[in-house]
Amino acid sequence: MQALSPELQARAAKIKLLILDVDGVLTDGRIFIRDDGEEIKSFHTLDGHGLKMLQASGVQTAIITGRDAPSVGIRVKQLGINYYFKGIRDKRAAYEELRAQAGVEEAECAFVGDDVVDLPVMVRCGLPVAVPGAHWFARQHAAYITEHAGGAGAVREACDLIMQAQGTLGAALNGYIK
Repeated sequence: MQALSPELQARAAKIKLLILDVDGVLTDGRIFIRDDGEEIKSFHTLDGHGLKMLQASGVQTAIITGRDAPSVGIRVKQLGINYYFKGIRDKRAAYEELRAQAGVEEAECAFVGDDVVDLPVMVRCGLPVAVPGAHWFARQHAAYITEHAGGAGAVREACDLIMQAQGTLGAALNGYIK
């Protein structure tokens, strides 16, 4: 992994809660709808394992999404995500409620988003992250833009970044080669 700038290192070192949008972040942003109305989403296993490693390092995880797809609820359970806010129109209000539940300050929150609806959280959290395909205005407000696309390892990259800054990544990775 690349060296972190001192500012990015300082921001990421404080993170106690990683918050994610879903469509365009945990997925590639496309929504497949079956004839019966069921939505089908595709999730990347690298992102899932990154979230598990991050949780094992002591960082909580959350999702705030505007949609309410059953497949996301299933993935949340599979990954043991601590907090799940679905069908949210006002992400700022959900963010405030989430912070109260998790007991964290704004500087201790990271958020990965891809569109302007994510900005109410991105402009308030300690580490705003965007994916490369994010809307240009959302990218302007990110402290970090992932190299990997949403649904293709962007979340894993954010997890690795936080763990690297907190000094937990090396030990976590080296555990796999012992």
